[in-house]
Amino acid sequence: MPEAAEFRLESEDARPVQAARRVRVLLPLPFPEPFDYGAPAGLDLPPGSYVEVPLGPRRVFGVVWGEGDPAAPGAVPDAKLKPVLRRFDLPPMPEVSRRFVDWVAAYTMTAPGTVLRMAVSVSAALEGPRVLTGYRRAEGDPPDGFKLSPQRRRILDLLADGPPRPAAELAAEAGCTPAVVRAMADAGVLLPVPLRSGPRFAVPDGALPGPVLSPPQAAAAEALRETVAAGAYSATLLDGVTGSGKTEVYFEAVAAALRAGRQVLVLLPEIALSPQALDRFARRFGARPAEWHSDLPPPLRRNTWRAVASGEVRVVVGARSALFLPYPDLGLIVVDEEHEPAFKQEEGVIYHARDMAVARAHLGRIPIVLVSATPSLETLANAEAGRYGRIDLPDRHGGAELPEVTLIDLRRPDAAPPPRHWLSPVLRDALTETLAAGEQAMLFLNRRGYAPLTLCRACGHRLQCPNCTAWLVEHRLSRRLQCHHCGYTARLPDECPQCGAEGSFVACGPGVERVAEEVAELFPDARVAVLTSDTLLGPRAMQEMVDRVKAHEIDLLIGTQVMAKGHHFPLLTLVGVVDADLGLSGGDLRAGERTFQLLHQVAGRAGRESRPGRVFLQTHMPDTPVMRALAAHDRDAFLANEADARRQTEMPPYGRLAALIVSGEDERTVEQAALRLGRAAPHDRPELTVLGPAPAPLAILRGRHRRRLLLRGPKGLALQPIVADWLAAVEVPPGVRVQVDIDPYSFL
Repeated sequence: MPEAAEFRLESEDARPVQAARRVRVLLPLPFPEPFDYGAPAGLDLPPGSYVEVPLGPRRVFGVVWGEGDPAAPGAVPDAKLKPVLRRFDLPPMPEVSRRFVDWVAAYTMTAPGTVLRMAVSVSAALEGPRVLTGYRRAEGDPPDGFKLSPQRRRILDLLADGPPRPAAELAAEAGCTPAVVRAMADAGVLLPVPLRSGPRFAVPDGALPGPVLSPPQAAAAEALRETVAAGAYSATLLDGVTGSGKTEVYFEAVAAALRAGRQVLVLLPEIALSPQALDRFARRFGARPAEWHSDLPPPLRRNTWRAVASGEVRVVVGARSALFLPYPDLGLIVVDEEHEPAFKQEEGVIYHARDMAVARAHLGRIPIVLVSATPSLETLANAEAGRYGRIDLPDRHGGAELPEVTLIDLRRPDAAPPPRHWLSPVLRDALTETLAAGEQAMLFLNRRGYAPLTLCRACGHRLQCPNCTAWLVEHRLSRRLQCHHCGYTARLPDECPQCGAEGSFVACGPGVERVAEEVAELFPDARVAVLTSDTLLGPRAMQEMVDRVKAHEIDLLIGTQVMAKGHHFPLLTLVGVVDADLGLSGGDLRAGERTFQLLHQVAGRAGRESRPGRVFLQTHMPDTPVMRALAAHDRDAFLANEADARRQTEMPPYGRLAALIVSGEDERTVEQAALRLGRAAPHDRPELTVLGPAPAPLAILRGRHRRRLLLRGPKGLALQPIVADWLAAVEVPPGVRVQVDIDPYSFL
């Protein structure tokens, strides 16, 4: 999150003045409530107005949250009331957006101003766009005596049939200086006109015909169109196997919202999926939607935010932060891949974008569609309880069959890879057959780098991050060791820091780079690409790689979860999972569910068209429910077993959790604060269970020591008031931070 300093403007003396009325202004700072300011006579300040106000020696922006009350406890007297300095030239923040900020703040137990800071994450967008001057050709011939040099004639030719253009642009093409253009304007040959800065956003056409849908798709699309036409809140789960055409179905709901003149938000879990989604959208609606994510250049973020606020942008495709944009007329929300853990924000304001999107739809009385081939247990429980509608697409589109899934039992001697290798003979043979047939294959390992652990063979010393409780991962391609939690990097030392042995370090276990090394040894003629967040820097890099795969410039993909979903490769017929057991360790509440979801998505890349697909899962635990369900394509049986286990332990979605994460730089102070919180916990309430304090699995993260406490209660019980009373009973020492995570998703 940006620091408060980002919102500072130049200092100016703001003396109290006689105000016509007082207004409450919410500031983008962690204060518990808005502040009162005076509204000067003649300055119209309806609720939602973006304003500039004094705060001590600074000037900061804020949003008018309502009328001030001089009789309220602690209210500033009129004589000392500081004035609003100015109102920004923007439509007011919609009333539903303000209610959403308050709702998210209350639910996540965060200061409203901190949530507002997410809603106005680009403070530069409050200022009006810079007005540029362009030039167009004047009517008629140049005046007598005006000499047409070659450069001047070229400028007139450039403007003959085109729109007005800036002086610098005209001069560059005409081979002269901008002074020549301005001299032509002084002579009346060119006329200056104001130009809008920033891009104009094309309007998608909801009336364009879509592709021919199958009968099940058409029925699903009609059901979603009805939810849009109803103009009321509804939540619908669109549950379809991989390759069933879910995107084309929800596009019909998008088209219905566009035809009704409403705005649409499509949330995606990964930025890397944006280019494919944008291009697919453009093919369907004749124009690309606006995108919103952290990789956008600042000028484009600024222009997009303003265009959303003005209603110019009709459709936004974005990451979780797109939920907080100030839509004046939002009519539909789609959450694609709703089960994805990436929708959970773990820093700053801790929230799950899927759940907040449902709340936003409810507050705005609009429909929301949750889309997945492997829905989360939370969403399925809501559908089973009747709180959500449900639409099923059980078959792949176009007659494609689900791939055959084979479990490779690595415990068997004939299936185990050779020493210091990672691919089973069974998987090697399948790769040979696939490549010989001119088809494509994918090897999946959700572990970046060359090896997850580097140790000294002389003394056993393991190279660990100095800032985190985590091993340093070797990245052989960049010749660096890296911590994937804090970003710390270092070169591999020449000698062991523990025993001094030289050249004694050995890589333990495989990462994708090590698998690529083995593939190069086995298939030297194959065209191989490694896809990870380290090798693909930004959405465009992913799009270029996808285009190369579709053009069959690549035979074999090796990568992590960035390639596991959202991609359609017609010639890809084989998927091999190098370590299918990887996500099952660690005792995470959702380990089995997440592993099934991820591997099901990976398997879904194979055989999406007429050619049959095959999937091989290398596992040491073939008898676990996860592996049996994947092999049998029996998702429902797995989810039923998982749900039963959660019910018995009253864990989500059949119970409620809240986590307290205590952190600080001094371990002893953190430990003492955590123990005080543990003693003050609500142990006297029999319906509640308190676990901890205990060191977090990542006991040190970015140099901060961490302890965790977990509160469990029955479903339907609001935990926020209980946690608030709990925290109020303990004085937290300086230097210690206590974060509250309502409905925790990760337990690291």
